[in-house]
Amino acid sequence: MFNLKNKKALVTGASGGIGKEIAKVLNSHGAEVCLSGRNVDELEILKSSLKGENHLVKADLLNSKDIPMLIEETEEKMGQIDILVNNAGITKDNIFLRMSDKEWDDVMALNLTSVFKISKLAVKGMIKRRYGRIINITSVVAFTGSPGQANYSASKAGVIGMSKSLSQEVASRQITVNCIAPGYIETNMTKDLDEKRKNLILDAIPSKRLGLPSDLSSAVIFLASEESGYLTGQTIHVNGGLLMN
Repeated sequence: MFNLKNKKALVTGASGGIGKEIAKVLNSHGAEVCLSGRNVDELEILKSSLKGENHLVKADLLNSKDIPMLIEETEEKMGQIDILVNNAGITKDNIFLRMSDKEWDDVMALNLTSVFKISKLAVKGMIKRRYGRIINITSVVAFTGSPGQANYSASKAGVIGMSKSLSQEVASRQITVNCIAPGYIETNMTKDLDEKRKNLILDAIPSKRLGLPSDLSSAVIFLASEESGYLTGQTIHVNGGLLMN
């Protein structure tokens, strides 16, 4: 249904479970993909599974010097960026009174500031070409909060506010900026949950299961497509009914 042939996509955090699935589904719909992350071995394995010519750029988004390098190398390899998926993220959980400045600063730097810097660089070319899709992966906790995750919740809420503002600035250039807020998705992050915590989460989800990375990637494909051109500044919730907004 959705055709991304001749579109060039950059996916950050592509070595993680959600990022891998996003990259795969973009590629399966015809996009040429540049994979970004810190784990080169995982990126190489992923790249080898994709169709056609695709690329990878190793980048540590906590290192501010890596961000302009990432955009420069991606545009050098693919010529342009039509679709940007800001997926990279970290958690450094702690209760509020025990949270260190570094735990706060690192999460904000990667989850929010890097999204600002990457989007700022990538959107320049989109403006010139009068076309672009920016898709930012946020979280249900941006709306609900979460004990021990003041830094993570704030960073993801910040991305949503920033996305709404940017969407208004670039909409006239046929560029859309949207967010996807997943609930609890089966990834390495949720694998570490103890059985009691997992059961409490499942009890709160009307669909009675954790989400799959493929549940999220389906929303990405829609937002990356021509068909979503009149949708901007929005957040799509993918959480099995955990939060109905």
